[in-house]
Formats: sequence, structure tokens, C-alpha cells
Amino acid sequence: MRRTHFIAAFFLILIASCSKSSGSNTGGGGGSTPTPVVPIITLAPGWKYSATLSINFPSGIQAFSFDTLYNGKKVKAFCVAFDPGTNRFEFKPVMSTTAKTTSQFASSEAGLVYVAINGGFYGGNQSYSLIKYNGVTSSPNIKAVTRSFNGSNVSYYPTRAAFGVTSSGAPVTAWVYSVGAGNDNIYAYPAPSPNAEGSAPQAVPTESFPAGGSPWNVVSAIGGSPMLLRGGTVRISDAEELININNSSARPRTAIGYTGSGKIILMAVEGDNSSAGFPGVNLLELASMLGSLGCTDAVNLDGGGSSSLVIGNQLTIRPGDNGVERPVISALLIKQK
Repeated sequence: MRRTHFIAAFFLILIASCSKSSGSNTGGGGGSTPTPVVPIITLAPGWKYSATLSINFPSGIQAFSFDTLYNGKKVKAFCVAFDPGTNRFEFKPVMSTTAKTTSQFASSEAGLVYVAINGGFYGGNQSYSLIKYNGVTSSPNIKAVTRSFNGSNVSYYPTRAAFGVTSSGAPVTAWVYSVGAGNDNIYAYPAPSPNAEGSAPQAVPTESFPAGGSPWNVVSAIGGSPMLLRGGTVRISDAEELININNSSARPRTAIGYTGSGKIILMAVEGDNSSAGFPGVNLLELASMLGSLGCTDAVNLDGGGSSSLVIGNQLTIRPGDNGVERPVISALLIKQK
């Protein structure tokens, strides 16, 4: 009888154990399936949420990756989307008097940096693109460029693209120019000054030219060139902005845009990597990729070997300079507020 009782008790314990194990796979225990993450932007085909890159992100900011065919060629890209309306994130353009890599900009910054991306254009130790932070303009978008006209070198005065945030955190884009002798009187225009190589230069921009200009009331901003998207339409204004950056060739690219719901997107596309089969994209393809994620407005930043996107402490795209991250003059940091 004792042996019978022992065997009966053993099977009761075994059945209870199996029942618990089965329940843990369907209930809310340690073996339960994690709740799927809902992307804060609408993802186009090929884009995937990256749990690895987003691991230390709070709600309101997410990282995504793309590694498949786009327009018939292999494309690798990464982007970060965040909601400035949560008031959790600081939009901080930074500049250095000596060139630093985007990774170095991130690591030398006090506080918690979620994302760092290279800024606009530069030469030597001088920024050619707008850098404005908390109302202070460190550098304007370039005020004059030299181009050939009638066999002579002539100065042109382009209104180049910029991306800014207002005091409420709302993102905006514009073609801008720092009017007058200083850098702080920034005017925004609804269309770029109609410059064109081979034609006579347009007048120096003022408060009244180009038409429709008004003071650009943003707290912080970063400049680039050209505009890629404007008001939901592809608007690549490279001709008017007098910018030639292998516009129709496949290269590494970096850009910033915002969606119709006000989410800001930072994107970098790998390129100049023939061994892995990633040539990069041209400006039209870059604009289309941003538009496929819901961007209505977007600005191109410096690309080529300057392209770099750091998420957390991780470098994402392979740098175009044979895999070595290039020192640059400016970067954009998205930080914990």
C-alpha cells in the first residue's frame, strides 16, 4: 500500500508540474512572448524596428534598420525617429573649432546622448552650414559662393536649406539667409533665391528679397543643402542652392526630416562600400526613402565620407572613408532633456 501511495503521489506532482509549464507559455510568466513594439512612424517595406539599437531608449524614440533592395540595388540604412512633443529630448546642434568624429562629439558631450549624426558642410575648421543652439548662432549658412559667369569668377548669394525647432519643439524647414553684417538676423523664404549657374547672380538676400521672407523664429537649427522634401512634395533645390555633391550618383548620404505628425527622423545611408555591395543612393532616392517613412519636409546634410550615425555608443553605417570615421566640424545630438 505504501508503494502504491508513493507512485500515485509521484504522478500527481508530475501532472501539476506539466500543467504549470504549459501555463507559463501562454500566461504572463517568464516564458511569455514579449508585447510587439508599435513603431512611432509608418514603416515602408524593408524597414524594421531594431530592438538592439533601441535597447536603452525611453518611450518616444526608436531606431530602425533597412538592409535589402531599393530601386534595384542593395541598400543599407538606419534611421532614428523621435517625438519632440514629449518634451523628453534635447535637439542640440554642436560645433568644434577643430574637427572631431561624430562619435567623439557624442562621447565628449555631458549628459545622456541617445543619437549623434554628422552636421552640414565645412571646409578646414570652418562650418559652411548653419549651427544655432538655444538662440545663439555659431555659424550661418554660407553667405556667398564663387562660380564662373561669362568667363570670370563671380560671387553668388544662395539661400540654402535648414532644419530647425521652435520654442515649443515643433520642427520646421526653410530656405534661409543671415541678412546683414552679422549672423543672427536669419530670414526664411518660401522659395529659394532663383540662382543658376551660367546666369547672372541674384541680388544679395534681404528682408524683402526673395519675396515673402520673414524672420525665422527657431530656437535651434542645423543647416545643410539642398532641400529634399517640402510640404509633402519632392523638392530638390540643388540648382538654386548652387550645390553639387554628386547629386545623381550613388554615395553615402545623411539627412533629417519630419513627418506629418511632427516626428523627427534622422537617416544615414551606407555607401562607397563596393566590397559589400552597398554603393549608396542619389539625392532623389534619398528624398524618396524619407518620403516613404512619412516625411513631408527634409534637408540633406553632409554626405560622402562625412556620413555618420551613432546610436547609443554604436556606429551604424560603415564610414565611406574606407571604414574610418571622418572628423567633421559639426554634429547634431539628440539628448535626454
